[in-house]
Amino acid sequence: MSEISVGIIGGAGYTAGELTRLLLNHPSAAIAYSQSESNAGNLISSVHQDMIGETDLKFTADYDQEVDVVFLCKGHGQSRAFLSEKELPGSPKIIDLSHDYRLKEASEGFVYGLPELNSEEVQVAHKVANPGCFATCIQLGLLPAFDANAVQGDVSISGITGSTGAGQSLSRTSHFSWRNNNTSVYKALKHQHILEIVETVVQLKPDFGDQLLFIPYRGNFARGIITTSHFKTSLSNEELLECYSNYYGSATFTHVTDQNPDLKMVVNTNKAIVFPQVIDGTAVVISVIDNLLKGASGQAVQNMNIMFGLDESQGLNLKTLAY
Repeated sequence: MSEISVGIIGGAGYTAGELTRLLLNHPSAAIAYSQSESNAGNLISSVHQDMIGETDLKFTADYDQEVDVVFLCKGHGQSRAFLSEKELPGSPKIIDLSHDYRLKEASEGFVYGLPELNSEEVQVAHKVANPGCFATCIQLGLLPAFDANAVQGDVSISGITGSTGAGQSLSRTSHFSWRNNNTSVYKALKHQHILEIVETVVQLKPDFGDQLLFIPYRGNFARGIITTSHFKTSLSNEELLECYSNYYGSATFTHVTDQNPDLKMVVNTNKAIVFPQVIDGTAVVISVIDNLLKGASGQAVQNMNIMFGLDESQGLNLKTLAY
């Protein structure tokens, strides 16, 4: 097929920066414009400085060019407002990286874009809601168990995320002087990503009536997410490992291991690594991803590849920074 033309709305933030980096090196896509009201006329590399020497593209104020796909990289609540007020020329496909269309009651025709669950739906979708970063990491740790009906009772989850998960806007808890040598709990049992995880669980187990109890932590590092989920199960350690290995046997980016993973195994890649084990009748599942890639922009490009019939890995063969 011909080269995919891409527009980016809200091009100055962290997710847009990662998206731009990926698309500049994508063999089948080209950025037609990156829109940013506050940076219109400025070089993209003046904001995303890792792209100095890689592109002479400038931010635009407009989005009046017809393209094949538009990525919405605006803040939560802003994507819905944008689409309700603006009309994108040419009816492009849309991939939204905000929270606005992830839940079914608010989806307005958007397909929930978790490829390991909804790849067939994404293939024929015109609009895709990219999952949240914590939601992606947690769901990849739970999908095989719920699919095999191996979860008994409530699921307890803890997870820690890097500071980039809070976005580029400054707040007290995103300053270096606060984050450095520091960790804290936030939104205990009330994190917004729980709702989309529950919808996925119900998709796999319609009679689910237990609780997902999630405690998130702010980490003193820039990027990456590690989550631990535990629940009662009747499966043995070998049976649980086989269950996960079979479920992800054909997955492009999600890999099952019998070794305890760490963040450096996935940071700067679109990979997810999942480590399931059973300890005295309790399943303990550790999942790790890069919050800006598999948890955001990398997964968005993965969804674009699926929507346009490309190999899922195009533009996403990235090497982790392991040392």
